[in-house]
Amino acid sequence: MSDRSYRIAIVGTGGIAGSHARAVQSLPERAELVAAVDVDLGRAKEFAARWDIPATYPDLTALLAAEQVDLVHLCTPPSSHVPLAVECLAADVDVYLEKPPTLSLDELDTLLAAEQKSAAQVACVFQHRFGSGAVRLRTLLADGVLGRPLVALCNTVWYRDDEYFAVPWRGTFDVEGGGPTMGHGIHQYDLLLSILGPWQKVTAFAARQARPTQTEDVSMALVTFENGAVASIVNSLVSPRQTSSLRFDCEYATVELEHLYGYQNPDWTITPAPGHDEVATAWSTDLPDVASGHSAQLAAILDAKAAGTPAPVALAEARNTIELAAAIYASAFTDQPIRRGDLAPGTPYAHRMGGPGAPWS
Repeated sequence: MSDRSYRIAIVGTGGIAGSHARAVQSLPERAELVAAVDVDLGRAKEFAARWDIPATYPDLTALLAAEQVDLVHLCTPPSSHVPLAVECLAADVDVYLEKPPTLSLDELDTLLAAEQKSAAQVACVFQHRFGSGAVRLRTLLADGVLGRPLVALCNTVWYRDDEYFAVPWRGTFDVEGGGPTMGHGIHQYDLLLSILGPWQKVTAFAARQARPTQTEDVSMALVTFENGAVASIVNSLVSPRQTSSLRFDCEYATVELEHLYGYQNPDWTITPAPGHDEVATAWSTDLPDVASGHSAQLAAILDAKAAGTPAPVALAEARNTIELAAAIYASAFTDQPIRRGDLAPGTPYAHRMGGPGAPWS
């Protein structure tokens, strides 16, 4: 494995970019921030001064012409993800792509096609997969220690006021991709999918309860999985007591996680089924405390780059999550169950998360 330091640029210096800068600086022996890019060059310069970044550029084209970079962190609004990622791939530069990676399933397939022509690859920001608790849970399930997963609950119940939606690109299917189903709860149910594997069928409901948005502000879904597990998923932006929580009821134990925007080991609890006290020991023995977050995923990305292996949460893997998001909207807006594979390329809900439009539009 290489011990080189990778040269990284951040494109888009809005709110989430700080998390990316912090992640890079948490790995000082492995990565360095060499440039910041923003269409508002003044904002890029302010960001660069804050994070001690030596160069700034007004656009990605200028960056790629002037700098040799190993990895571009794309932190721009969702509607710009595909063209910018395609430009990076054409230059054979790897991409770490913020969520949601694309606005639609069709867009993700477009990006997959571009990746197949490139020597570079795209890793999608689904950082909750990488905390030590999630890693341990996947290991224990794979080893049969917990028995079969039977029932799961996945809740992202957050609060965003009316002012939050005043940002021009928020609250639309065409620019943001959707509401909490697409932009907020996607992290939790991506973690759910990383634990339970391929989903099979979804029956969903969505509503605009209180917020000035063209999208939903609440959605609920019932999901079945190929392994026989069943799960409920709730995504909300109208919930004053905010929490992000998952619960997995398995044959031999219940495993629960409650946090808000990121977790550590103390946020997990395990309750053995009667007669299976040994499961608690299996969970706690020698478990390092690695917080979920961009730093943990970036470390895994750099490991993969050094080893020459596929990026963690590559586009092909992220497609399972984006397809579920599209299926939730399709089921909610058509009042029909949707199976994985039903949304063929070019069909309304593959082309646009909201299909022809939400019922209230």
